[in-house]
Amino acid sequence: MGSMRIGFKGETQINDQLTGYGQWEYNVQANTTEGEGANSWTRLAFAGLKFGDYGSFDYGRNYGVLYDVEGWTDMLPEFGGDSYTYADNYMTGRANGVATYRNTDFFGLVEGLNFALQYQGKNESQSADDVNIGTNNRNNGDDIRYDNGDGFGISTTYDIGMGFSAGAAYTTSDRTNEQVNAGGTIAGGDKADAWTAGLKYDANNIYLATMYSETRNMTPYGKTDAGYAGGVANKTQNFEVTAQYQFDFGLRPAVSFLMSKGKDLTYNNVNGDDKDLVKYADVGATYYFNKNFSTYVDYKINLLDDDDQFYKDAGISTDDIVALGLVYQF
Repeated sequence: MGSMRIGFKGETQINDQLTGYGQWEYNVQANTTEGEGANSWTRLAFAGLKFGDYGSFDYGRNYGVLYDVEGWTDMLPEFGGDSYTYADNYMTGRANGVATYRNTDFFGLVEGLNFALQYQGKNESQSADDVNIGTNNRNNGDDIRYDNGDGFGISTTYDIGMGFSAGAAYTTSDRTNEQVNAGGTIAGGDKADAWTAGLKYDANNIYLATMYSETRNMTPYGKTDAGYAGGVANKTQNFEVTAQYQFDFGLRPAVSFLMSKGKDLTYNNVNGDDKDLVKYADVGATYYFNKNFSTYVDYKINLLDDDDQFYKDAGISTDDIVALGLVYQF
C-alpha cells in the first residue's frame, strides 16, 4: 500500500498570554486508480487557542482522548494501534467534532502532570434511515458502527521522572437509535464506554510501553457487507506491549504483541461466545538514514486460528503480512 500525507501546523503569538494554533493533515492513497472512490481523506483539521498556564482549547477533527494513552504503544513501523482504536469510532482515534481542553503541568503547579477534557458531538451517516436522515456529518456509507452520539472523555498522564510515565483515560457516549435497535451481531445498550491505563519508559535509547483497556458496546469487528457476520462487540478486553531500541547508527528494531478479546458475542444466533478479535505478534525495524529519510520492514504474525469458521464468517483476516516502506519527511 502506497500513500502520501501532507499537512501544515503552526501557531501565532497573539499577546503574552494568548497563542493561536492549528493543524491540517491530508492522506492520499497512491495505489488506486483515478476512477476509484475514497482514495484521499482528511486525517486532522483543528484550530484552537492556548491561554498560558491555563491550558488550551481547540475544536475540529482531532484525536480522541483515549489515544493519549494508546499512542504510547502505537509505535510500530507499519502496524499496531489496532487492538481497539479505530478512526471515527467514538473517541478512540481520529474523530469528527471534538472539542478538547488540555492542561500541561496542572496549571503550572505540578511538573509532568497533564490532563485533558473532551466533548464529541453526534455523528451519523448521511442517511441514517428514511424517517431521520441523521446529522449528515459522517461519510462512511451506511455502516452504523461508525456513528456516535454525544460523548465526554477525560485523560491524564504523569511524567514520573527518569523516563517513566503513567496514564489513564475514560470516555462515555450515547449511542444512536439505529445502533441501539439494530440487533443481531450489533451490541445493544444505550451507552458506549471505554477506559484504558498504560505505562511507558523512554530513556537511554530504550522504549518500552504497555496498555490495557476495556470497551463496552463500542468496538467494531469484521465486515457487515452482505454475506459477512461482523458486528459490534458487547465487551472487549485489550492489551498491547512494545519494546524498541534506538541504536546510535540509526537502526531501531521493535518487538510487539497485541490482542483484543471480544466477550459475549452473538454468533450463529447464539449469545455468549468469547473470541479473539485481534491477536498478533509483530517484529519490525526502522533505519534512519538522516532526520528526513528512513526505511522500514514490519512483519505481522497473525495468531488467530484460521481453522475457526467464525473468522471466515465475520470477514476477519487470519493472514500474516509483511510491509516494506520508504518514508521522506520534509
